[in-house]
Amino acid sequence: MAKTFKYIIVGGGVAAGYAAREFAKQGVKPGELAIISKEAVAPYERPALSKAYLFPESPARLPGFHVCVGSGGERLLPEWYTEKGIELILSTEIVKADLAAKSLISASGETFSYQTLIIATGSTVIRLTDFGVEGADAKNIFYLREIDDADKLYEAIKAKKNGKAVVVGGGYIGLELSAVLKLNNIDVTMVYPEPWCMPRLFTADIAEFYEGYYANKGVNIIKGTVAVGFTSNSDGEVKEVKLKDGRVLEADIVVVGVGGRPQTALFKGQVEEDKGGIKTDSFFKTNLSDVYAVGDVATFPLKLYGELRRVEHVDHSRKSAEQAVKAIKAAEDGKTVEEYDYLPYFYSRAFDLSWQFYGDNVGDTVLFGDNKPTSAKPKFGSYWIKDGKVVGAFLESGTPEENSAIAKVARVQPPVADIDQLAKEGLSFASKI
Repeated sequence: MAKTFKYIIVGGGVAAGYAAREFAKQGVKPGELAIISKEAVAPYERPALSKAYLFPESPARLPGFHVCVGSGGERLLPEWYTEKGIELILSTEIVKADLAAKSLISASGETFSYQTLIIATGSTVIRLTDFGVEGADAKNIFYLREIDDADKLYEAIKAKKNGKAVVVGGGYIGLELSAVLKLNNIDVTMVYPEPWCMPRLFTADIAEFYEGYYANKGVNIIKGTVAVGFTSNSDGEVKEVKLKDGRVLEADIVVVGVGGRPQTALFKGQVEEDKGGIKTDSFFKTNLSDVYAVGDVATFPLKLYGELRRVEHVDHSRKSAEQAVKAIKAAEDGKTVEEYDYLPYFYSRAFDLSWQFYGDNVGDTVLFGDNKPTSAKPKFGSYWIKDGKVVGAFLESGTPEENSAIAKVARVQPPVADIDQLAKEGLSFASKI
């Protein structure tokens, strides 16, 4: 017998939690909504896993960071879903989706039927074993995506006190985990092939600050090469990391952060795709009228830039989920909602640092402020200028008011006549908009 629901959300991450909250606001009736998640816990704020979850002192633990605390909202404990009559179907992996028949089948053979489906399957990590890297299946080689991953890494950090870690990758995960490993008194070496860290966002000037700051904290950085193999000890635990340039690094722990890929395989050939994701409209509806896609898997019209984009970030996961639910409920009432008008936003926190970025990182760049890694209180930023307008803005160590000001600049896109003058004005330019 199939379990039948009016609405099913497949995936139990951030987007699912924020969608559930919006459904409750919109008056969903008990028994109408189910969330099917392969994780064993109710939706939580995933960014905590690479930050406070791994702190040596007073680490964050559930139920402390269930959604929606990451955006200053109410914390939705498992009991909240019960009270609202929302069925949380946990530790359940969907292995087949038949969108024409409106049915989903789990690994244990259960069938679930829906009237409206929200795909919120998120991303999965890219693993070195996917490329056949020699020895990449050794113990103590970690990836970070789910709470189980974080638990295993935390245990290893405790077991390998004062040990050596190699972090493979120079992006978000690489930078955040290198910092948190260092806080745990682990000897850290970062390895990445690019000429500087966070190359998808950072300019060389911005990256120079973070690389200098990390070096001053005792993090070793090796650029321009990759891990091509691992050796392990008699217990099967990783012992060494072999680099393409011939170097061999000792390691008790290896953490890999080389990117993710959207989990869309279940729906291949059943929905339109674009740019690696499931193509949607401004309401996150796919080409099938009863199927929506949100968060990492959605390729949607980014109104501000007049193009289709796929955005992998928690802020978009939250907002796209809310938009989809508003659109679903409005359509049932014969109403419409405003088009999704998203301003791309990224942020990170590590050591005593905290940066925010808004807009688009295209065009020429202007650096301003104090970006010396040795400064007691460094504070600097960058603007991106395209076609004579500011289209993106980055700020390290901004106050809430200053971060709001750079967000406004990225949204308004004010004209710039003199780039040198903009560099001189720096943050005060944003404050005037």
